[in-house]
Amino acid sequence: QVQLVESGGGLVQAGASLKLSCTASGRTDDVYKMGWFRQAPGKQREFVGFIGWSNDNSYLPNSVKGRFTISKDNAKNTGYLQMTTLKPEDTAIYYCAAGRGGLTAGAYDYWGRGTQVTVSS
Repeated sequence: QVQLVESGGGLVQAGASLKLSCTASGRTDDVYKMGWFRQAPGKQREFVGFIGWSNDNSYLPNSVKGRFTISKDNAKNTGYLQMTTLKPEDTAIYYCAAGRGGLTAGAYDYWGRGTQVTVSS
């Protein structure tokens, strides 16, 4: 089992930045990729990006590319989602996930509980 704990969410104004963290514990050898997803009220969970756990390869969809970046610190077993130029439409619960990884939620075996990000206009 892998346990994931997100932190760093909060309430910010449009245009601000936030950096989310996700710390993994347990069987981290089962982590091939760390992914980030978000879910806004009434909407489906949306893929935000992933990073390879044993390399620095990352992928972000066009919807957030250029504003969001993903990084990690293996020594701390922690991944990061840096978000800049936040918009009200970025308001959602942000989840990190770990496992084989991919573009869909089903590609991840482990999930954190999420952290709320609220962007006011």
